[in-house]
Amino acid sequence: MLTKTCVIQNPAGLHARPATMFVQKATSFSCDVNLIKGTKKINGKSIMGVMTLAAKKGDEIVLEVSGDNEAQALEELGAILESAKE
Repeated sequence: MLTKTCVIQNPAGLHARPATMFVQKATSFSCDVNLIKGTKKINGKSIMGVMTLAAKKGDEIVLEVSGDNEAQALEELGAILESAKE
């Protein structure tokens, strides 16, 4: 299992568009993907789960991946979380 702490950079937070991009990318990997914010841990392959985090700019999210291609998943998914793109 690999983990990385990411700080949300998008001015609008992890709203619908970046959340959808994250989930689409996460489902392309066969490894398990989880997001942790505070005490809440959700399945990173669930759009409803990602949206319930209500992550805003500056929030810290722990990305946790486990399984096949976990290093690649950690890098690519972390880049989405830390992207400032709208």
